Amino acid sequence: MHTSSKIYVAGHRGMVGSAIIRRLKAEGFDNLVLRTRQELDLIDQRAVEDFFAVERPEYVFLAAARVGGIHANNTYPAEFLRNNLAIQTNVIHSAWKNGAKKLLFLGSSCIYPRDCRQPIKEEYLLTSPLEPTNEWYAIAKIAGVKTCQAYRRQYAFDAICAMPTNLYGPNDNFDPQDSHVLPGLIRRFHEAKLRGDEAVAIWGTGQPLREFMHVDDLADAAMLLMRSYSREEIVNVGSGDEVSIAELARLIADAVGFRGRLEFDPSRPDGTPRKRLDISRLEAMGWSARTRLQPGIAGTYAAFLAAQHDPVERTAP
Repeated sequence: MHTSSKIYVAGHRGMVGSAIIRRLKAEGFDNLVLRTRQELDLIDQRAVEDFFAVERPEYVFLAAARVGGIHANNTYPAEFLRNNLAIQTNVIHSAWKNGAKKLLFLGSSCIYPRDCRQPIKEEYLLTSPLEPTNEWYAIAKIAGVKTCQAYRRQYAFDAICAMPTNLYGPNDNFDPQDSHVLPGLIRRFHEAKLRGDEAVAIWGTGQPLREFMHVDDLADAAMLLMRSYSREEIVNVGSGDEVSIAELARLIADAVGFRGRLEFDPSRPDGTPRKRLDISRLEAMGWSARTRLQPGIAGTYAAFLAAQHDPVERTAP
């Protein structure tokens, strides 16, 4: 992949896609093909086929998806399944059909079973049932992995798959209802501080453990994989560190400056009890995450404040 190579980043306005764009531009890549959702609806099969037939990108980063936290997954199961299946199938097929040299599909650690042994190795995929609160998104992402593997086997298409852990950073979705836990808490604590609230309610017991990674670290890993990896097996991408939801909430409250109480609601679902990825496969390639959680949260809150005047749709490119 050379700096003059024609590269398409699907989902370039979202958190992951925008991080990949930042990394590409920082390295001098200047032949980037970008389309907003209004310019190209990736759910529209004909539109995607026409786009690839005209532009014929050489390299494709597939970062577009319908994403959200527990509430969004439970509220919109059909959309999470249908839209993600359509997006990834359309892009993978059209990339292969129009001669793309390589495609990187970005999945999610939620593809792994709910009660996985820890840390989670890539080979644990499909060994036991999924977490019910995000199974619709997980099933779609598993289908994306299998689509890449099928196109590699049948057509020798160089499609590779990376499974990131829980991500956060600039351009995240901070919607109070549909976001993941970290950006959702940033917004809730910020608004509670502005109102002068004495307490903030938080879903669940606070006991589940989660691994978080800054999206810029994922962009680093994506570049490494696009340049150096060409195998069927999926690759985990994580930070290697865990934190409880309760600890995370306290870190976010401190970063935002909220001084009230944290009230956990055990009547609300916790989700998967623990989810830490085994990243030895990627570490063997010389990669490791660099951003620590506390400064990463502070930077994400600063980005949230800076972006308040310019909200962006996060559900598609």
